[in-house]
Amino acid sequence: MFPLKLGLNLPDWTTSSLKFIFIWLSLLQTSQIFAANKKPSEQPNIVMVFIDDMGWGDLGCYGNPDIKTPNIDNLAAGGIRFEQFYVASPICSPSRVAVTTGQFPARHKINSYLNSRARNAARGMANFLDPDVPAIARTFQKAGYATAHFGKWHMGGGRDVDDAPLPQAYGFSESLVSFEGLGDRILQAKNHGLSSQSAKLGHGKITYVEKHKNTETYVNRSINFIERNQEKPFYVHLWLNDVHDPFRPTQLQLDKFKQFSKNKYLQQYYAVMHEMDCQLGRLFDRIRTLNCHKNTIIVVCADNGPTAWPRYKREGFDAPGWTGGLRGRKWSLYEGGIREPLIVSWPGTIRPGQVDRTSLINAVDFFPTFCSLAGISPPEVDWDGINFKQALLKKPIVRKIPMYWEYGRNASYLRPAEEQDRSPVLAVRQDQWKLLMNADGSDIQLYNLVLENDEKNNLAQKYPEVTRSLSRQLIQWKDSLPNYPEAGN
Repeated sequence: MFPLKLGLNLPDWTTSSLKFIFIWLSLLQTSQIFAANKKPSEQPNIVMVFIDDMGWGDLGCYGNPDIKTPNIDNLAAGGIRFEQFYVASPICSPSRVAVTTGQFPARHKINSYLNSRARNAARGMANFLDPDVPAIARTFQKAGYATAHFGKWHMGGGRDVDDAPLPQAYGFSESLVSFEGLGDRILQAKNHGLSSQSAKLGHGKITYVEKHKNTETYVNRSINFIERNQEKPFYVHLWLNDVHDPFRPTQLQLDKFKQFSKNKYLQQYYAVMHEMDCQLGRLFDRIRTLNCHKNTIIVVCADNGPTAWPRYKREGFDAPGWTGGLRGRKWSLYEGGIREPLIVSWPGTIRPGQVDRTSLINAVDFFPTFCSLAGISPPEVDWDGINFKQALLKKPIVRKIPMYWEYGRNASYLRPAEEQDRSPVLAVRQDQWKLLMNADGSDIQLYNLVLENDEKNNLAQKYPEVTRSLSRQLIQWKDSLPNYPEAGN
C-alpha cells in the first residue's frame, strides 16, 4: 500500500514490520475519518408521548379492569414499563417545565397551571418559562437533531399573555400547539372561550379543529415530520390534549362503550382513550414501516393524575380515570396525583417484556437520560434529575437523591373534590419513605411506600427520627424556592 523507498538495506523482517505499521496507521486514519463523519442517523431518534390527565391504572398494561389499550400495551410488551415513575407536579404547566429543564418547576416560579397575568401574579408565578434556561430540545437541536413539538404546550402564551416566546425559542424547529401556547396552533371552533382569547393574540397560523380530531391532527404532523427527517436523527414531543376533559368523542366512538353509559363521563373518557390509542398506533406503525423503529426510542407517560372536578360529584357520578387504587388524583401530592405510567421502547436495545417495580424515576430525569442515550453532552446544569440509563439497559437503579414537590400555596389553587384526596402542600420521597406537610409545619404525614402504597397509615409518630430528618430537608428545600413567602400569604 505504501512503497518503501528509504534508501536503506533493511532486513526482510524489518521491511515487513514497517509495511505492517504503515498499513495499521492507514487503517487507523480511515477509521478516524469514518468516525468523524459518522452519519447522524446512527444516533437514536426520540419520540416522547405525554398524555394529559391520565391515571396510573388507566392503561391496559397497568391493570385497567374495563378496557385495553392494545397499541400502547404492545409497545410496553416490546420494551420496559416502570411502576414507580413520578411527574414533578400534579398539574400541567409545572409538569411540563420539569421535562423541559431537568429541574423541579418551582425553581422557575411555575408551580400551578399558567393562567392570566393577574392570576399568575397572585401566585408569585412567572407568565412563561424563561427561554434562557437550558432546554432539552435546544440541546438536541445543537447536536444536529431535527426537533419538533406537536400538542399541548402550556409553558407560556394564552389568556391575556401575548408576549410569551414561541416553542422555537426553546429549540424546536417546528411546532403546532393549542390555545395554551403561541405560534401555529389548532383551536376549537364552537363557543370555546380560551380558543377565542387565543385567536386574538396572533403570533402564528390558526386552524380550527374539532376536539375529537386533536390527537389525529398531532399524530399526522408527527408522522409527516418524521417522514421528512428520517435521514437524520429527530427529537419529537407529541404532547396530547387527551384525555383532558371536557371529553368530546363522536357518537360512533361513544357507541363502542355503551356498557359504561350509566356514568356518562366514564363512557366519554374510555371513548377518548380508545381513539387516542388508535391514533398512537398509527404513529408506531409508521415508524416501523419506515424501518427506523430499531433506532427510535419511544417514551409514553402522562403529566399528572386523572381530573377531579367537583361537578362530577354534584351530578352523582364517580370521576373518570383510575389511579390503580392509589390515593389522590390531579391537584394532589398523594400518589394518585403524581405517580404515572412510564413505558420506554427501543427494539433491539431494550430487552422486551420488562417490568421495573423498584427504580424511582422522575420526569426531571428525562433531560440527562435522553442526552446519555443519544451520546450528547448535556449542558452545565444544577440538575434535579438523574441519568436512569442503567435502568433501561441493565438493571434497576437505587436513587441517591430525594424528589421534592410543592403544590397548593394558597386557597386559589385547584383541589380534588374528595376531602380524602386533598394533600398537604409539600412532599419529599427518599428511598421507601414519603413525607408530606404544609409550609407552616402542620399536618405531617409519613408513609412507607415499599410496605404500603395506599397512604392510609400515617407513620409519623412511629418513626420520629425519620420524620424529623425528612421534615428538615423539606423545609430547607421550600425555603430555597423563589418568592415563596410572598406567594404563601
